[in-house]
Amino acid sequence: MIKFFRKIRQRLLTENNFSKYLLYAIGEIILVVIGILIALQINNSNEINKQRAKEVQFLKNLKSDLIFEQSELDRYIGIRESIVSSAQTTLEHFNGKPVENIQMFNYHTFNVGIWQEFQRIMIFQK
Repeated sequence: MIKFFRKIRQRLLTENNFSKYLLYAIGEIILVVIGILIALQINNSNEINKQRAKEVQFLKNLKSDLIFEQSELDRYIGIRESIVSSAQTTLEHFNGKPVENIQMFNYHTFNVGIWQEFQRIMIFQK
């Protein structure tokens, strides 16, 4: 392809036809500019695709973190419900209900004193 353009350029210069050579040069410049613009567009689309891939990975990580936190919150809710149930049972005994099973009474009494604070665990993935 380069030989083809070189032959055209040499033929125009040997014929001393400057206006045609100038037109040819402008056309060649336009082709180079078009090539550069196409390369820039391809580069931009590649960068956008890379950014989208990062965004998708970020959203996947966010989803997994939220699922993990939801399971942790469900676990803590179960613990809190167990504590509330133990507190109600213990209060019944303190209000006069006779203790039939000392081991269960001890379990409920100690279960009321257990308190775990919910702590978010940050999971970072690349």
